[in-house]
Amino acid sequence: MAGNTIGTIFRVTTFGESHGSALGCIIDGVPAGLAIDEAKIQAALDRRKPGQSFAGQNNAAVTSRKEDDKAEILSGVFEGKTEGTPIAFLIRNTSQRSKDYGNLANTFRPGHADYTYYAKYGFRDYRGGGRASGRETAARVAAGEVARQVLCALYPEANITAFTLRAAGIEGKSVDFGAIEKNPLRAADLESAKKMAERIEELRREGNSAGGVVKCVVTGIGAGLGEPVFSKLDAEIAKAILSIGAVKGIEFGAGFDAADMTGSENNDEMRAEGESGKVVFTSNNAGGILGGISSGEAIEFKAAIKPVPSIFKQQQTVAVGECGFTDTDLVIEGRHDVCLCPRIVPVIEAMTAIVLADFALQQPLSDLHKIR
Repeated sequence: MAGNTIGTIFRVTTFGESHGSALGCIIDGVPAGLAIDEAKIQAALDRRKPGQSFAGQNNAAVTSRKEDDKAEILSGVFEGKTEGTPIAFLIRNTSQRSKDYGNLANTFRPGHADYTYYAKYGFRDYRGGGRASGRETAARVAAGEVARQVLCALYPEANITAFTLRAAGIEGKSVDFGAIEKNPLRAADLESAKKMAERIEELRREGNSAGGVVKCVVTGIGAGLGEPVFSKLDAEIAKAILSIGAVKGIEFGAGFDAADMTGSENNDEMRAEGESGKVVFTSNNAGGILGGISSGEAIEFKAAIKPVPSIFKQQQTVAVGECGFTDTDLVIEGRHDVCLCPRIVPVIEAMTAIVLADFALQQPLSDLHKIR
């Protein structure tokens, strides 16, 4: 199986399955001498981990599976600083219930990668999806927090914030970053978050699930990050975000709405501001990226998150046996999320940080002294 690594200089390789003994990642390309805050790495993992409650109450959106998701640093860090060698993380699985998946050994779940894995490899780990499981993203979040710390060493004003813009068909009407960690959906609008949660609870009782849209905003990067042809900044971010299993679409700035605009409406006009003549834009339809290079405006994109495919309703599918494929019906068992948006927020931030750190390390070497 190829395709387990992302990055050019800041390179991340993840490993492990959802019901194996552990999963983790190896990070290469981190310069020596960077102070690593392990508490922030654990805090990032805690935001993503399953079994989360909110204000002491169960969160209707997320699975009841309990995992500590404790990150063990196996190499690459000495006395709190990076050594310049590969950094290895291990995150042990402690709450597997593989028996919940016994009926899936020869049966393919609709909406999952079961059939396509079988079609490609002729064999699959049916316990929770193996490498295709969302649990693999825990390793990405650990790597993403290291990437964020690398990025902030080079760009001290850098900030990456994602939030649930829409869930279960209900969209936030306002944006208050201070509200994101004050509601179970990680929405930026408390009133809309309440309506989202109510609708998701209804779907949970019905045995159904919901999708949504997560928005990400990056500030403090400045102009000049990215490459103009095949390694465009937006192209690499898109690849990273679309590599998250539940993401089915992405748009930057005005996105698909730009198709219905005129040039005069879509173009972001520029002015020279103040005595320094700093370039500012009067709008940001480009989402902070022009020609594959950051413009200095906020980098903004939205990702479409599909409904959780594991639903507790009878579905039509096929099973494979000695005589080939046969029709069957399936009711999925186990512990599953109802809406992925709140747990995918830190994953989107992590993948964005990985791409930005990789591009930052490709900047002129004279900039890298800032890392210390």
